[in-house]
Amino acid sequence: MGKARLIVYDFVISFMWAWSGVVIKILVTHVLGLGNQPKAVFVKDALSVVNMFFFAFLGKVTGGGSYNPLLVFASAVSGGFAHFLFSVGARIPAQVIGSITGVRLIIQIFPEIGSGPRLNVDIHRGALTEGLLVYTIVIISLGLATKIPGSFFMKTWIASVSKLALHILGSDLTGGCMNPASVMGWAYARGEHISKEHILVYWLAPIEATLLAVWTFRLVVKPATKQNVKAKSE
Repeated sequence: MGKARLIVYDFVISFMWAWSGVVIKILVTHVLGLGNQPKAVFVKDALSVVNMFFFAFLGKVTGGGSYNPLLVFASAVSGGFAHFLFSVGARIPAQVIGSITGVRLIIQIFPEIGSGPRLNVDIHRGALTEGLLVYTIVIISLGLATKIPGSFFMKTWIASVSKLALHILGSDLTGGCMNPASVMGWAYARGEHISKEHILVYWLAPIEATLLAVWTFRLVVKPATKQNVKAKSE
């Protein structure tokens, strides 16, 4: 029952995440009437940080519900084989379906809202960009989860600001999503979810970057942890 609930949480949170970006855009552009003014960017970024705090809180109260397959995949790689199968075979598909469902509903209600992130550079540069962004955010997430002491607020603040900064760096090139499920929702709506560009840039490169980040973290952190334990025992 616990695993079934987690799958449902992943679906619902992914659905909500797809909507959250649209809600922020509508709020800034139409409700506040800022349009394309310079301060609109600041307000949108501030609301994005608040939004990430909200979803971090949802992840905490649901016992690990998530909207990002890469963070689930990183955890799966670090766990046992049964945990890996559950994450890859059930949780990640639930996140993808949740994102697709959310985007399809968005398009039905707000057909003028846009078409989601697009690749604006060649496929190799796009894959490298997404890979570097994902590698960085996974390293940060692993560090916050296992090494850096502090409150929920401080860790979430660091993670949120890091994600926002990385998103801004990659937004003009690939969209800077660092979330294959979210991109999949919009690509599916455009009929581009099986294209070479989508698979290589938004799935294969991020998955490889996640594996590399987990391997790097194990290589760097575990020896350091063992040395600290040995030093304390002496």
